[in-house]
Amino acid sequence: MRVVAWPTMAARRTERLLNLIICLLHTRSYLTAERIRELVQGYDEAPTDEAFKRMFERDKEDLRDLGIPLETGTNSAFDDDPGYRIARRDYALPDITLEPGEATAVGLAVRMWSSAAMGEPATRALRKLEAIGVEVAPLPEGLQPRVESGSAFPRLAEAVHDGRVVTFDYRTAGGGEPAQRTVEPWGVVCWRGRWYLVGHDRDRDATRVFRLSRLIGAPKLVGPKGAVRRPEGVDVAGLVEAYDAAAPSNVAQVQVRSGRCLGLRRLARSSTPAADGWDELTISYGDAERLADQVLPFGSDAVVRAPDEAVEAVVRRLRALAGDAA
Repeated sequence: MRVVAWPTMAARRTERLLNLIICLLHTRSYLTAERIRELVQGYDEAPTDEAFKRMFERDKEDLRDLGIPLETGTNSAFDDDPGYRIARRDYALPDITLEPGEATAVGLAVRMWSSAAMGEPATRALRKLEAIGVEVAPLPEGLQPRVESGSAFPRLAEAVHDGRVVTFDYRTAGGGEPAQRTVEPWGVVCWRGRWYLVGHDRDRDATRVFRLSRLIGAPKLVGPKGAVRRPEGVDVAGLVEAYDAAAPSNVAQVQVRSGRCLGLRRLARSSTPAADGWDELTISYGDAERLADQVLPFGSDAVVRAPDEAVEAVVRRLRALAGDAA
């Protein structure tokens, strides 16, 4: 039995857009919509003239949203229907030149993406820079920064772009059983190395901020495209900053070896000697996952003792690391 993997609708649409761009880039004259329908693979899927018109209008809007300069005009005064083309002079990018520090920053940014969904495009971009002669300096041994976006990022970014409602299971900072949320997404924001979704929570009829690392499973896109629009004047980055500043302050008990873990000692509210060459630190934190980020780099020299949510956050991270190593 032969198994055939059919391309998704999004993949077919992306392929059609690429075919359209190539077609309009390689013509000097203006091409009418009907001529484009004949030349560009993908438009043959439109069953009727009206369906093709809707498809073509959406594609034109997508090109403009991507910043691609789409020209409209006619080849002569006798033409009744307008045509389309992309002028190479407006579409082509200037030569890319990067200073050594800028090139290193690019390489650093590529290595920050930890999710496979974003890592592959970032790597391709780096290879293209290297192909045109841009040298990216290697990072020092052991320095591998990351921005945790999680597997939910691509779906949420798609939901924001398409203006679609999204549903997902979410675990709050206090733990407990995950609950399903239905959200009108307004934006996905990176703040202090963490990714957040900002939008209107339909279940609570209020604006909410969600940490992507607390999402359980893959988000689901529901409803038609264009159903969600971000309200005028809403600053999604400002909402995330306010959320971070207002995060509840909890207290963790962390034991560290004597004379070690200077970074954690600087965060501690107090330090008292413990048995067998250990000290016990009292550290304030607003998020258990972020506390785990601060503790784990010190390896076996630091152990979180309380509260349970902080201990569980460290254990989850260690199990994930063990799975990656395996």
